[in-house]
Amino acid sequence: MTPRRTRFYLDKQNGKFLGVCAGIADYTGIDVLLVRVGFVLLNFATGFFGGFGIAAYFVVAWVADKKPRELDYEDREDRKFWQKVRARPGNSIRDVRASFRDIDRRLADVETHVTSQNRRLADEIEALR
Repeated sequence: MTPRRTRFYLDKQNGKFLGVCAGIADYTGIDVLLVRVGFVLLNFATGFFGGFGIAAYFVVAWVADKKPRELDYEDREDRKFWQKVRARPGNSIRDVRASFRDIDRRLADVETHVTSQNRRLADEIEALR
């Protein structure tokens, strides 16, 4: 079974302790430093609950799978694309369709330009014969 890019994984390669905050940052697209600071502030703010945030951290680390190597991103654009897919799956289909329409339009413009130039050249060659 191949791993899915739309699933949450622990990012132990970029993580400091167990990779939970790095996994959340990778999944949501938020900077990992902001996720870590938010986690610490949340634990201080809800300290009278007896460390619920810390317990939740260890539960997530125990339940979630480690991020497979084949899901490492090739470049920044690839990372942004998959984060957008995870955040808004319905919108990502629309965005891909819009991108394909734009590429198709640009390709048609190039084809029109190339064929019109070649047609003039072919006419000039015929005139020289």
